[in-house]
Amino acid sequence: MLYSRYFIPTVKETPSDAEVVSHQLMLRAGMIRKLAAGIYNYLPLGLRSIRKFEAIVREEMNRAGAIEMLMPAVQPAELWQESGRWSFYGKELLRFKDRKDGEFCMGPTHEEVITDMVRREIKSYRQMPINFYQIQTKFRDEIRPRFGLMRGREFIMKDAYSFDVDSTTADGSYELMFKAYMRIFERCGLNFRAVEADTGSIGGSSSHEFMVLADSGEDAIVSCDACRYAANVEKAESRALEKSVAEEQLPLHKTATPDMKTIVDVAQFLGLSTERTIKTLIYSSESGEHVMALLRGDHELNEIKLKNCLGWDEISMATEEDILTITGSPIGFLGPLGLLSKITVIADLTVEGMVNAVIGANEKDMHYVNANLGRDVTPDRFADLRNVEAGDSCPRCEKGKLEVWRGIEVGHVFKLGTKYSKSLNATYLDADGKEQVIFMGCYGIGIGRTVAAAIEQNHDENGIIFPIPIAPFHCSVVALNTKDKGVMAAAEEMYFTLEKLGLDVLFDDRDERPGVKFKDNDLIGIPLRIVVGSKGLAEGKVEVKIRKSGEVLLLPPEEAVETIRLMVMEALASTF
Repeated sequence: MLYSRYFIPTVKETPSDAEVVSHQLMLRAGMIRKLAAGIYNYLPLGLRSIRKFEAIVREEMNRAGAIEMLMPAVQPAELWQESGRWSFYGKELLRFKDRKDGEFCMGPTHEEVITDMVRREIKSYRQMPINFYQIQTKFRDEIRPRFGLMRGREFIMKDAYSFDVDSTTADGSYELMFKAYMRIFERCGLNFRAVEADTGSIGGSSSHEFMVLADSGEDAIVSCDACRYAANVEKAESRALEKSVAEEQLPLHKTATPDMKTIVDVAQFLGLSTERTIKTLIYSSESGEHVMALLRGDHELNEIKLKNCLGWDEISMATEEDILTITGSPIGFLGPLGLLSKITVIADLTVEGMVNAVIGANEKDMHYVNANLGRDVTPDRFADLRNVEAGDSCPRCEKGKLEVWRGIEVGHVFKLGTKYSKSLNATYLDADGKEQVIFMGCYGIGIGRTVAAAIEQNHDENGIIFPIPIAPFHCSVVALNTKDKGVMAAAEEMYFTLEKLGLDVLFDDRDERPGVKFKDNDLIGIPLRIVVGSKGLAEGKVEVKIRKSGEVLLLPPEEAVETIRLMVMEALASTF
């Protein structure tokens, strides 16, 4: 591709409304342009990277046995009403009516549509297992679209849906997709983790998120430094801490803690560490139920864990009025002793081994010292309720410690079970002729989001550093002086030779200063660059620069071409 005949509208200045690096660089590199909030034009350079990634996704989906199809972006309300999600999904679902007053939505996902298709076409156990996938545009009316392609309203997504006769074969389909996802992100040259995750609004029994590691990531994830365990903080398991040497249980007594409303204030006032305190939190359900959670003072409650532990759909902090009714105490002095109303008390696993702890006395400016579980306080049950922290012991292996990372979610796989097949009555006849409910899984990848995440992970002060497999061009040939016929002839020969070898090459044939060309090539993230100049040619050499490492090689033209070919082929071949 000749640079002079291509469309790469680079920008020198960083756009003021671009908050994250990928958004800034994709705008500056001429990859995308904003049409409306959260809606973008994919310009030629950006589309090339997206198509490269799509090709990898298709190859791995096909290899895993999935079958490509395409479903409509516009979906009828009846299907969503049948599944129960029409009212549950909220304002993110863009609803509208056609000229006949029929209700429709722009599909943010396609569980209903694919399940409707399968219930009409799949009738026998002999037709399963089967897995369908598509790469298609979705729409979610985000309340605050931002970060460019990272959190847009309209976006390109690969979604796949598996259908099986029972839970066991569904687990096999899930494993196939999990391995396919691992290969996809490995092939892209990305540093990522597959982490255990909460199923959220999609539902189902279990799921994994695929997170590209980047300092700018919105999500916190943990992984073990000794085994393959990884999870997002919503799902990450914590171990009960080992009990210290047994202490003598001291007599419980009440002490004044005037105006000491925080754990830190109370601990400092009493001359203790926050690890010796127990914090008390009260939560409410949508139906008006209440629960009291007990945690060690230096730990933070994980609301997702509490919600899942209780089996509630939603939880929220109890109101001050409710807290006063239950405990008779203002916030800051809450505790599990002397409650005015019966309430379920759940204690975190780390609380179980505490001895002579400090708890609120349910009385203004008062706390209990030397509270002991079993003697003074008896929770209804213990559960894993806290956020894990860096340095915690791994819940799966004996020797590992947990590390905390920031991550960008680019893929998610779910074991749906019968959540949608039951509500939409997707059934089949088994070998005995009996009607059974189909088991499902669903598997999504954000296409544009992955390209943006790759930029978040791979960039420097000069611009993008694309991994070779998803770079818009594998390499570039830069002619330093286009008026020098010898330089242009040598550069053209290298360009055509590289193209014949099957490489995607950008030939920078513009009549621009070398500095301008170098800056643009760095900005748009070309992984490998060959510079052809009269001085180098006089010595029988051209310059090869590796964008990622900054390494510069001076090589004869034929050797430079072979070096580039081998580097590209190695990057692509190592991904299979």
